[in-house]
Amino acid sequence: MIGRTAILRLAAGAAGLGAVAGIGFLAYALHPAIAPIAPPAASSFSADSVERGRVLAAGGYCAECHTRRDGQQGVPLAGDYAMATPFGTIYSSNITPDAQTGIGRWSLAAFTRAMRQGVSRDGANLFPAFPFDHFTHMTDGDIADVYAYLMAQKPVHSVKRENTLPFPFDMRILQAGWKLLFLHPGAYTNDPAHDAQWNRGAYLAEGLSHCSACHTPRNAMGAEKASAPYDGAPVDNWIAPPLNATNPTPVTWTENEFFQYLRYGVAPLHGSAAGPMSPVVHGGLSEMPESDVHAIAHYLANIDHADARQPGDAQHLATAMASSTRDLTTPQTSDPDARLYQGACSACHANTGAQPVLGRPELALNNALWLDEPTNLYQVILRGIGTEEGQEGITMPSFYHALTDADLARLAAYLRRTRTTLPPWTDLEKKAAAVRATLPAPPVAASH
Repeated sequence: MIGRTAILRLAAGAAGLGAVAGIGFLAYALHPAIAPIAPPAASSFSADSVERGRVLAAGGYCAECHTRRDGQQGVPLAGDYAMATPFGTIYSSNITPDAQTGIGRWSLAAFTRAMRQGVSRDGANLFPAFPFDHFTHMTDGDIADVYAYLMAQKPVHSVKRENTLPFPFDMRILQAGWKLLFLHPGAYTNDPAHDAQWNRGAYLAEGLSHCSACHTPRNAMGAEKASAPYDGAPVDNWIAPPLNATNPTPVTWTENEFFQYLRYGVAPLHGSAAGPMSPVVHGGLSEMPESDVHAIAHYLANIDHADARQPGDAQHLATAMASSTRDLTTPQTSDPDARLYQGACSACHANTGAQPVLGRPELALNNALWLDEPTNLYQVILRGIGTEEGQEGITMPSFYHALTDADLARLAAYLRRTRTTLPPWTDLEKKAAAVRATLPAPPVAASH
């Protein structure tokens, strides 16, 4: 038997280890403030560095997440963008060079620490809604160029709203525990098993452009699931589809399809960018060098195993096009759902050739019909696609006022059973109402 003295020694040892561990955690969690600086003049940065930073900031979607959009249009980069999380709402910070409310008194060292370690200038841990777990992989040179660009912008005095995180999720010191588990700091290093284009694409996709931040599901602590990279995830009331080989669409996302989509907002066989992806393309990647967008497409096509999947595409494409032609050539008088589709959709979505006409998306090839939920289909029908989304010069009207939730359910059921080989969706009318509830009602067009 273990004697009382031995038990006390073990207890004391355990307490000592716990104290050491606690001290070690505090040493990791607590960071000194970095001294503020006088706001640098925009002219102190070279024009080349500012321009490189502008392109990088576009490719990292800085303005998208640092500009308020709910209820009122904010000033670009002035923050206050609402990010809903399972733990509460986080409002983005002002990253203009305002000395009081922005980053005007941040040195390059302070900015680099925030990007690499998720630590503010004052030493506070940042919440991982800011994707420092991706930005940590950027090079020092790229971080410096983004800093130069931001510091060369007009200062905007703007105070963000307070976060609505409840206790204990509002305790920034606890974010250090999150980092211990999920942050892998350090600049990206090339993988010698792949070529230069693949490595450039990996650097951009995993670092600056943080693609997996939206396309990878999250665990209970809000971190990307390491076991399911690019498996798809819900984002801003949409579904970011899988970008890997689990993508369910019948025709492969090839390197060219990825490039066309990411560069121009429309993939010939898969349709247009809409919702949260539209600003990624039109406000972000469209500013990047074409070679960089090609590199991202090359990397994603490798993740998608495009080369191995392509041999079956011809048959899948023929089947999809046949389903579209059938709507135009087969009497549908006995199917009220088909008549609803013909009246509301077929004028723009019917195709009779061997491939879809660009600007006339074939729904049988679109992610929206092949996902586990009809969320994206409902979003597009209710919102439409505006002039600044998707393909240049092509718009889709909103059917928010024209179609009821019951109509949406009928359309979804019809398309799922006639355009895919998957089981039917369930609770379609209820889900249509849920998606509608997330959207502001567009103005009713005036009659003439």
